[in-house]
Amino acid sequence: MEQIPTITPEELQKKLEAGEKLELVDVREDEEVVFGMVPGATHIRMGDIPAKLDYFDKNKEYIFICRSSGRSGNVCNYLHDQGYKVRNMVGGMLAWTGETEYTE
Repeated sequence: MEQIPTITPEELQKKLEAGEKLELVDVREDEEVVFGMVPGATHIRMGDIPAKLDYFDKNKEYIFICRSSGRSGNVCNYLHDQGYKVRNMVGGMLAWTGETEYTE
């Protein structure tokens, strides 16, 4: 199986601080994201990804985030197989030390 590209939380933070426009998707459950998401991330639960494929654009790269990078890794494999450009944030939110945004 082809290795999915990854990004570390530190690399992601630097890109955000540099003002890069990134497509971030948080695949955690509702009760998890209330504690904060990476600023600018879109919340799409892992189980909803197959039904939301029309959200994704094959010309863009998406960075997937979950609690520890397991579920986001599964999502990356799934979308990669469908021909999407994906990257998994290693360590997930457990490793994220940057700012977080809270959703209502």
